[in-house]
Parts: sequence; structure tokens; C-alpha cells
Amino acid sequence: MTQEIIYDSVVIGGGQSGLASAWFLQREGLDFVVLEQSGNLGSWAHYYDSLQLFSPARYSSLPGYPFPGDPEKYPSRDEVVQYLRAYADHFQFPVRYHTRVERVEKKGELFRLTTAGQEILQTRSVLCASGPFRKPYLPSLPGMKQFQGAVLHSLHYHHAEEYRDRSIAVVGAGNSAVQIAYELAQLAEVTLATRRPVQFTPQVFLGRDIHYWTHLLRLDQSRLGKWLLQRRSSGVLDTGRYKAAIEAKTLRQRPMFQSFGERGVYWEDGSYEDLDTVIFATGFVPSFPYLIDPGVLDESGSPIHKHGISLNCKGLYFVGLPWQSSLASATIRGAGPDAKTVVQELLLHLNVAPSPFQKRSCCQSGRKTPLRL
Repeated sequence: MTQEIIYDSVVIGGGQSGLASAWFLQREGLDFVVLEQSGNLGSWAHYYDSLQLFSPARYSSLPGYPFPGDPEKYPSRDEVVQYLRAYADHFQFPVRYHTRVERVEKKGELFRLTTAGQEILQTRSVLCASGPFRKPYLPSLPGMKQFQGAVLHSLHYHHAEEYRDRSIAVVGAGNSAVQIAYELAQLAEVTLATRRPVQFTPQVFLGRDIHYWTHLLRLDQSRLGKWLLQRRSSGVLDTGRYKAAIEAKTLRQRPMFQSFGERGVYWEDGSYEDLDTVIFATGFVPSFPYLIDPGVLDESGSPIHKHGISLNCKGLYFVGLPWQSSLASATIRGAGPDAKTVVQELLLHLNVAPSPFQKRSCCQSGRKTPLRL
């Protein structure tokens, strides 16, 4: 009779946070599997073509493997996709693609996971790394259903060329909204619609990228740094070109429109403007539909946790949540530190003594030479 496998841990999500978690789990010799619902590792392959990281390659690595190429370069979307795939292949993580988790239930000391294919997996712990960027937030505005133009979320925007010569409103005041509006303004009539003025943060300060200073001053790791960065987290990183475009009115900015008409929008001042397309770069909402046990999520669907450790369900953990420990938590550069913290707690839960490796920084272990793509 074949004995049923009971994993030490199951990681839900094969993006940057899931892979960082896998690296620490593997180094501890735990029996685990990574379940990824798509055929890609994470969400990067689905983002718009021109997307670049806002941090240089030097500060954009996962544990044990430096991002390849010029350390001062801002990696492109496709370079990140390549990096994640090569990272998983190099360490030979047990990733199962096209495996969507439908339910996670706590049964005594074990968790029972049910996949979309009705497969049952049992595990002593669950690490949710399915990411905060899966379910786009699209606000409901008066007249929206009657609007005859195109309405889409930035997640479904891909190529600027598709919108040549159109009249477009991009809604949002964050990095993605400004970046998309700026590139569309090169070949279309574009208005950036915001509920507040865009706040710009210099990408480069005293000749160094802003991430150099946050790293040097440990602003991503200290409580004071977290408080300071949260107060400025809405700022758009800018080398100067975005601010200059708005000031020169090559990219128009207006207060958010009040409602839709059939062929356009009504602005705050009562004026009406015809539009072909409205793109909402309005972020995402928490999405953990597979967590069904009461007390795990709050009313908004967000995990009830402290530093990624569930407060109401022993053995349940999270990595990649916005502000889990710092501004970087939901980014590729923040995945490693948060995964390390969570796996240390997971080891305590499993009553497993941490290896000497856990006492060293992740940047002191693993491969020293860059990964070649």
C-alpha cells in the first residue's frame, strides 16, 4: 500500500516571493512543493511590454543569485521573466505549473489542499505567496456601464501602439499610471486623471539611485524607516522626465472626472470631453479565495497576520504582502528578507532546528557569480 505524502510545506504561488521562500525551504532540507496556477512564474509575463523595475539590478536579486548584467541597469519585464525562470531551473525547485489551489483547510495538525483538478495534498504548513497583484481593482463610477468606449485595467494594457491617435484618460497617481500615460502621450491625446496631485520622488539623489540610500541607511529594515517611507510611499519615482512632461503639458493632468457619458466623461469643473479609452491604473485588492477557514482573513479579504505569520492559524504564513515588513515587501528586492523571517518561524512550528545557514544573511550564502541568461 502506497503511503500518502505529507509535505513539510506547500508554497502557493511561484512568483518572486514563492521562489524566495523555496530557496530557504530547500536550504533547510524540508520536503516541499511550489504550486503555480499559470504556466509562468508569477505575474510578470502579463504586465505591459515597456515595464521596467524601479530598482537597479544591484538591488533586484532573489536570495543566492545576483541579477545578471549591468548592476546599475533597470531590468525590463522580459529580463525579470527570464531571471525568475532561470533561478527556479538552477536550484531545481519542485514547481508544479498549471496547478490552481481551490481550498485550504486546517484538519487537526495538518492542512488539506484541494486543487482545481480535485487532487488532495496534505502538509504540515502552508506558505501563501500568490501575490498581491492578481485581482485588479476597478472602481464603479456613475454612467460607466453606458460608456461606449473601452474601459480596462492597467493589468490588461500591453502595447502603446494599439492606442495610436486615440483620446485616452489614464486614472491613477502611482508609478504605473504615470509611466503608462507618459508613453501613450507620445502617440495619442492623453489626460492623467488623479484624485490628488502627483507627488514625485527623485530616482537619483546626489548621483546615486534612491535605492542606494534606502539600503545604506537601512530604511527598509528599521521601524523609523518604515514610518518615513509609508509617509512617502505614494511618490512616483522620476528622473525628471515625467514631471517635465506634465509641466510642459505634453502630458495633461486633471482632477478626477465625476462620471461617464456615452462617449466620454464629465470632468470636475462640469466640462465634457469625448474619449475613446479609459485605463484604470488603480491597483489591486487582496485575493486569497482558497483560504476558507474563519478568522484567517479580515472583512476586506486581507490576511490577519504579523510579519507574514497568521495570528489565528498556526502553520499558515504569507510572503509578498504590501508593507509586510517594509516598502520593499511586495517587490523582488524585498522577497528574500521576508521569506527568511517567515521560514525561520515555520521551522519553529515544525520543531526543526535551523541550520547554521539561517544565522547568516542571505547575501552571504549561495552562488557568488551572476546568473547568465
